[in-house]
Amino acid sequence: MSNKKGRPGAVRKKGLGKAVGSGGQGRQALEGRGPTPRAEDRDYHPAAKKKAARDRYEAAKARHAGAGRGGAPAGNRSGSGRKADESELVTGRNAVLEALRTKIPATTLYVAARIEMDDRMREILRLATNRGVAVLEVMRQELDRMTERDTVHQGVVLKVPPMEYSHPMDVLEEVLERGEVPLLVALDGVTDPRNLGAIIRSVAAFGGQGVIIPQRRSAGLNSAAWKTSAGAAARIPVARASNLTQTIKELKKQGLFVVGLDGEGDVSLPGLDLAGRPLVVVVGSEGKGLSRLVTETCDAIVSIPISAATESLNAGIAASVALYEVSKLRAEQAEAQ
Repeated sequence: MSNKKGRPGAVRKKGLGKAVGSGGQGRQALEGRGPTPRAEDRDYHPAAKKKAARDRYEAAKARHAGAGRGGAPAGNRSGSGRKADESELVTGRNAVLEALRTKIPATTLYVAARIEMDDRMREILRLATNRGVAVLEVMRQELDRMTERDTVHQGVVLKVPPMEYSHPMDVLEEVLERGEVPLLVALDGVTDPRNLGAIIRSVAAFGGQGVIIPQRRSAGLNSAAWKTSAGAAARIPVARASNLTQTIKELKKQGLFVVGLDGEGDVSLPGLDLAGRPLVVVVGSEGKGLSRLVTETCDAIVSIPISAATESLNAGIAASVALYEVSKLRAEQAEAQ
């Protein structure tokens, strides 16, 4: 490297103002961070998330306050028409009717223009009007843009706040307070919302009282699940477990017998003589079945006899068959007493 004569070295430039010393640089650290923020002001805290959900609900009601029929949905006049917030869309006449009957909080009812009226639609409009839900008449193409591509909305869509899931132990406590024998269904990695909706419908049909889903790797109660449940999601509580294995262990401590459904189970479903006990039926995912930890936690692994020509049943059908058999066995035991 060449050494040029006369090259200036590093020279500290003189500041225009007063020289800055070290005093005060650590003052902020000494002063601390101030008072601890309230729980609802911390984004990660559950209280803040509940407050945010309430704020979204109130904002949605304010946007549609005083809106009459014939208007276009706010915020959907341009673009794809997808919902920008976290609200859920309940689609289909049966699902919307059940949601209104059970008084689930709703902000807006979208109805297709020139829709064919029947008894369900008349009751939907009457319930929405009596509850003060904004009713907006839109073109059918607008409903198509609002909903998923393969969703059959039947010309009616109900907008509801984000789903608030129950706690598994709260569901069990309510069942016991009613003096009923618990029959719960836990889902281990069921990711298809249609299977979730079908299972909720079967739980309602065969005397079950609740569905438990894990917080991760699981379908949520979205519009597809609402639609498939045919309104049963409005009557059957869905609880979310942060850790499914630990929740199952806690249910066992409360006296519930846990059976997992698997094609290679040791017990055949028709011979399940424990159906009359407080029961949790665990259904595995569509492809992998029950996870190892959940399998080890179950009291028994039960199989459903099927023809050799069929490899397996999907989660929704397997749950339906199991719940029907439990319901039948319970009825037979009640008659024998």
